[in-house]
Amino acid sequence: MRILLVEDDPMIGDALQRALSDASYATDWVKNGLTALAALDTQPYDLVLLDLGLPGKDGLDVLDTIRARNNPVPLLIITARDSLDDRLRGLDGGADDYLLKPFDIPELLARMRAVLRRKGGSALPLLGNGVVSLDLLSKQASTEEHPDVALSSREFALLQALLIRPGAILSRSDLEDRLYGWGNEVESNAIEFLIHALRRKLGSHVIKNVRGMGWMVSKSV
Repeated sequence: MRILLVEDDPMIGDALQRALSDASYATDWVKNGLTALAALDTQPYDLVLLDLGLPGKDGLDVLDTIRARNNPVPLLIITARDSLDDRLRGLDGGADDYLLKPFDIPELLARMRAVLRRKGGSALPLLGNGVVSLDLLSKQASTEEHPDVALSSREFALLQALLIRPGAILSRSDLEDRLYGWGNEVESNAIEFLIHALRRKLGSHVIKNVRGMGWMVSKSV
């Protein structure tokens, strides 16, 4: 899952980027509003974390522009601005949540999961299709034959990307976009290696290969 982090404070941005990476999110970090809009024009993201006090273009103006472009990307505001007017403008302007600094990383991650669940139409922190389920808290996957299987961060991220869109074929490029942020070196066979590892742990039937196109998991059964 790929996140756009928009934060101009270098200490906060660095800490958040490391924490998000530890939580299996691929994260692109930009430091001003104009760069954020340019990134959203060129790269699809699963969620945006948006500070408000940004140089160049204020965060609320960035939010207005995102929604004016009919971009439905889930967006969580992270800011020190605690006035009621700012909170109302942010939420009424299209933000999915509003989190005040300073905050604890576990709370941020929980709010991110909640936003993503709402966008996906699920009330529980689980993804599944009747063949395999993925617990977003424990990062364990389960099938009928293999319950409660621990996954590596990359394995979790890849299976999550597939289960968010069951029935959709994702190419190597699609999966790389969701697993790796800017500056991450991607080995040529990295995706195949991860899929092989998941099949070994969960069964070869869990992830299907669509020859010449990519991989998929079946729609819910």
